[in-house]
Amino acid sequence: MENTTILKEWFERVDSEKTGNITASQLKSALAVGNLEFPISIVQQMIRMYDFDKNGTMSFDGKCLSEATELSYSSQGLFFYLDDNLALISFYPEFVVLNKFLLKVQQAFSDFERDRGYLVHDDVYEALVKIGFSLDSPAFYTVCESFDQKKNGRFRLDDFISLSIFLQSARNLFNSFDTAKQGRVTLDLNQFVYCSEYPFHSITCRTLRMRAFVSFDCKYS
Repeated sequence: MENTTILKEWFERVDSEKTGNITASQLKSALAVGNLEFPISIVQQMIRMYDFDKNGTMSFDGKCLSEATELSYSSQGLFFYLDDNLALISFYPEFVVLNKFLLKVQQAFSDFERDRGYLVHDDVYEALVKIGFSLDSPAFYTVCESFDQKKNGRFRLDDFISLSIFLQSARNLFNSFDTAKQGRVTLDLNQFVYCSEYPFHSITCRTLRMRAFVSFDCKYS
């Protein structure tokens, strides 16, 4: 749904209680109508990625602040500087930004599924590269194993979306620690525990996060 008017109409239908926000349960039900079946944990993470006001729901109304001294744009929204502090304004509505991400993922899937309705491992790798994720072999095959629901090496659209949401969420978490943008972070024990328990899709091998995204210099104190 690229047209904002059509997207808003869809949003309003999903917002059955007319609160101006949609919950994870509402979004899960709406996606299921389009034959996209996700666990509630994945839908919650889908919302959390672009829930700029941290209220656990998706809104369609953009947010702005007038007392900004300096503005700069990023792919996630509009940054402003106020009293030497950096904050984020959703100059795109939360739901629109989420939709843009899902469209990008869906397009990458379509580019490599070759009319089969699914991706194999090589296709998944190429599709991930196209949307900005480059993993080494151990990390790639570990994450694929975790999201290969039927264990047959075939990834349908909902599998690939779930995998992409996990990677984007992990990247967001990593970036929150990598404030110097060095591609490497140092964690103390408390931070390490926080990362280990961060609410991702339930993956048995928690070390996947470290192998996939981070070279950890862990300081235990």
